[in-house]
Amino acid sequence: MQADLLKSLFKIHKESSLSGRYIHAASILDLLKNSKLKSYVNSIGKSVDNETIFSITLGTGSKKILMWSQMHGNESTTTKAIFDMINVIISTESVSKSILENCTLKIIPILNPDGAKAYTRLNANNIDLNRDAQDLSQPESKVLKQVFDSFKPNYCFNLHGQRTIFSVGDSNYPATVSFLAPAQDEKCTITDSRKIAMEIISVMNTHLQQHIPNQIGIYDDAFNLNCVGDTFQSLNVPTVLFEAGHFANDYNREKTRELMFHSLLIAIHFISGNNITGNKYDTYLKIPENQKLFYDIIIRNTSGSDIGIQYVERLIGKSIHFIPKIEKISDLSSYFAHREINARGHKVLTPNGTPISEGNENDFVSINNENFSLKLKKI
Repeated sequence: MQADLLKSLFKIHKESSLSGRYIHAASILDLLKNSKLKSYVNSIGKSVDNETIFSITLGTGSKKILMWSQMHGNESTTTKAIFDMINVIISTESVSKSILENCTLKIIPILNPDGAKAYTRLNANNIDLNRDAQDLSQPESKVLKQVFDSFKPNYCFNLHGQRTIFSVGDSNYPATVSFLAPAQDEKCTITDSRKIAMEIISVMNTHLQQHIPNQIGIYDDAFNLNCVGDTFQSLNVPTVLFEAGHFANDYNREKTRELMFHSLLIAIHFISGNNITGNKYDTYLKIPENQKLFYDIIIRNTSGSDIGIQYVERLIGKSIHFIPKIEKISDLSSYFAHREINARGHKVLTPNGTPISEGNENDFVSINNENFSLKLKKI
C-alpha cells in the first residue's frame, strides 16, 4: 500500500469519538452499537467485575486473523487505531474489498475492561493477563483462549503500548513503534511460524521507515510460556506483538495512533494478497533491539548529579494526568531525554528551597532562584 493512500485513509476514517489516553468500555459502547457495526459485534464473556467483553468479526475469507487490544488496561493507543482501521474496512474503499474477501478478522477491542476503567496494567484481581497464558486463572484469559480455540486463527496480532523509556538500540531515537515475533521454545529457534511473523514485521518496518526513520525497534525474544504471544506461537500460529511507543511531544499518542493504523492495514493487506512463506524474514533480524535509555526530562549541568524525571500516568477524575517524578539522581551521561534542562552549574531545589530527592513528585524545580515547570505543555 502506498504511503499517500494510507495517510488519506487515516485522515478520512479516523474515529473522531476516541482521543487521548483514557479509553475504556464506555468509550466504545456507542461505536459497537453503530448501525454499520452492530451486526458484527458479539458478547464473548465477562470480566472479573462483570463487564462485557466484546468481539467484532469482519470478512468471510479463509485467512483468519485474531487480534486483541488493552490486555493491559492502560495501553489504549492500539484500541484507537483498531477503530480507525475498522472504519476503513467497513467503508466502500477499494482496499476493503480484498481484505473482506480474503480475510476474516476477529477483533477484541478491550480484553481487560476493568483495567481499562481503572487505567491500570492489571485486571481487577491484580493479575497481569499477559503472564496468565498457562494458568488461565482469570476470566479474561479464559475468554481469549476460548476465542483462540474456536476461531482457529492463522495469524495473531497482540496489541500493546510501551513506556517512554525505550530507545531503538543504544541510539538517541525513541522506540515509537516496536514489534516482536515471539519465541516458541527456550532456544528461541527461528521456526517456520516465527519466520512468517518476522516477514510480516519486515513489511511493516519497510513502510514505517519512510515516516519515522530509525524509530522502529524489536523486543528481546526471551521465551516465557506464561506470555500469551509465546504460547500462541508455540502452537505454530504466527503471532506478532505490536507496541505503540513515544513520538516527540505526543504524550496523547495521536501520532503513534496513526502509525499503528498504518501498521495494521499494511499487515492485513499483505496477508490478504499473499501466500506468506516466511522466506523473506531476514530483514527482521536487522531491526535494532530496544533498550531503556530515555527519561522524560533530564536536568543536566547541575552543581551535583544529573536528575532524571519520568512522568507517572495517573487517573484523576476522568482524565489522565502526567505527574513529574524524580526517578534518578546520578550520572546520566549515557542516557537520553525527551526534554533537557540546563542548570548551568547551579543547585536544583524544590520551589520551597529544599533539596530534591528520588521519589519526589514536583511540578516545578528552582534553579538559581528561577522556577522551571516540569509539567507537560497542554496536550
